[in-house]
Amino acid sequence: MPTNPIAWLRQHPRWHRTAEVVFWVLVIGVHALLNTAVARADMREAGLPWGWWEAAVWEGTSHAMLLALIPGIAWWNRRFPLHWDTLARHLPWHLLGSVLFSLAHVAGMVALRHALHAAAGQAYGFGPWWSEWGYEYLKDVRAYAAIVGALTVYRLLLLRLQGEARVLDAPEPPLTAATPVPADVVPVSAPAEPPPPPRPERFLVRQLRKEFLIATNDIDWVQAQANYVGLRVNGHDYLLRSTLAEFAKQLDPARFVQVHRSYLVNLERIAEIEPLDSGDARLLLRGGGTVPCSRRHRAALEAAITGSSASATSIA
Repeated sequence: MPTNPIAWLRQHPRWHRTAEVVFWVLVIGVHALLNTAVARADMREAGLPWGWWEAAVWEGTSHAMLLALIPGIAWWNRRFPLHWDTLARHLPWHLLGSVLFSLAHVAGMVALRHALHAAAGQAYGFGPWWSEWGYEYLKDVRAYAAIVGALTVYRLLLLRLQGEARVLDAPEPPLTAATPVPADVVPVSAPAEPPPPPRPERFLVRQLRKEFLIATNDIDWVQAQANYVGLRVNGHDYLLRSTLAEFAKQLDPARFVQVHRSYLVNLERIAEIEPLDSGDARLLLRGGGTVPCSRRHRAALEAAITGSSASATSIA
């Protein structure tokens, strides 16, 4: 068994995705069963002429649509993540998201109920749309907030268990001394070029209650992961809050090369390039692991290897 199951899942995307799907199916399924039992008890207590079938259809269609919309909520949450520094800016977007979620939830739920009742030879009436939707929205906004909260806690848990990296020393702006210029002299100077972006040599990683340093040269590859980049270092993954394009500017282009729209790789870590029939390639790294290389980046990679000092690198 892996010592850190969550980190292991992040390193194996297929199983990671499967675990997430199973979790949500179990949670929504159990909730649907409990709500069906409660709805049936309420019907019986109120003396309504409906039985288990109606309760199961109504709760089942609602929860089926809820489950189907969770990937959309997850995407919206990645697009507008909620942090203390983004709360004021992104909260209005989540209010809009709750409205869109409720409209899609109710529309899909009603369509499924009409179809199932028609198949059973019965009629289904939802009632006045706007008043009924207002009632449903009061429930949907709570469901939306609960799902966003669960996704946010899950992300924070991943960061805490997996480790979050940051640049160790933020560069200070250069100090310039003002030089007095005579009043009768008009200074003429060429436009100053922007300074090159700083290249950090080390990163500080916080994992649980530990802090330790990783060297930039020890990074095997960098992978884009939503609003973060994943740093692969000695068989471990650490997240750093940045986009791939922004982070690439901080790395030495003679050492780190983009080989895929989602990957940067350390040239000194490449052991072999394995061509594929599609024109893409697979990079085998010295410490284990593989990185995809797309066809559009392959020529640039081979040119970089030719001009690098990685003499042990071979091309299959």
